[in-house]
Amino acid sequence: MRLVSYGRDTGSEAAVLLGDAIVPVSMLDLPVATMRDLLLRLDPQELRDLARRAERAPERIALADVGLLAPVSDPQKVICLGLNYRDHAEETGQEIPAAPMWFAKFANSISASGSDIVLPAAHSEFVDYEAELALVIGQPARNLDARDALAHVAGAMPFNDVSARDLQLQNPLWTSGKAIDTFAPCGPALVTLDEIDDLQALGLRTRVNGELRQQGTTASLIFGPAELVAWLSRTMTLLPGDVIATGTPAGVGAAQGRFLHAGDTVEVEIDGLGTLVNRVRDE
Repeated sequence: MRLVSYGRDTGSEAAVLLGDAIVPVSMLDLPVATMRDLLLRLDPQELRDLARRAERAPERIALADVGLLAPVSDPQKVICLGLNYRDHAEETGQEIPAAPMWFAKFANSISASGSDIVLPAAHSEFVDYEAELALVIGQPARNLDARDALAHVAGAMPFNDVSARDLQLQNPLWTSGKAIDTFAPCGPALVTLDEIDDLQALGLRTRVNGELRQQGTTASLIFGPAELVAWLSRTMTLLPGDVIATGTPAGVGAAQGRFLHAGDTVEVEIDGLGTLVNRVRDE
């Protein structure tokens, strides 16, 4: 199942994506709900039943008639992993981490496929892309074993960990170059785990203006999805709607001296999950 969020006059609503149409959850005998509210409300079996109910729905809304938002527009937490691909650590000249390295973004950075990446006026020269697989938590998670971790994940989606490298490198915690408005585009849809054969067998790539810049596979993750969820759950309680971006492979712009500029189009594609597309513009 593919879940999306779209804009309404009163805010956002979660919907099931069926081809070129959507079925809002309010058409499925549920109250209007954001994606985070939906995940909080439904257990895994109820979430799976939603797809079958959507297929039988008598009405649908054409996708062309709605504006898609980020699948989860209001996560409590956006957790990003650094240096989680060996080839990326090597291209940056840094050591392979002995434990997951993570930093935070916030809801202000979240944006949708089709929206703009906005270059901050004071720090526009060294903005970079990072193609990432992002996990979305579906069930509260605390002190998990890796064997049980994926049962707490609702699904996955493409994510672009946009980074202002000058600001990032001023601060060893990295967040100042990461938690900028529009610097966490994701989507277009949240794909539930029942549609994904193996989270660690997905190709991912970045194109800038059609040129292939990154190409990797989640098989090369140093710390895999289950291990990351379990490890993070031993530090903090993970809640429905929380986003975990799992890191990027080699090929980032900083390693090539090639950064993003106004007018560029960035595509982050992950096998089976879709393509995240964003244009770049000046503030």
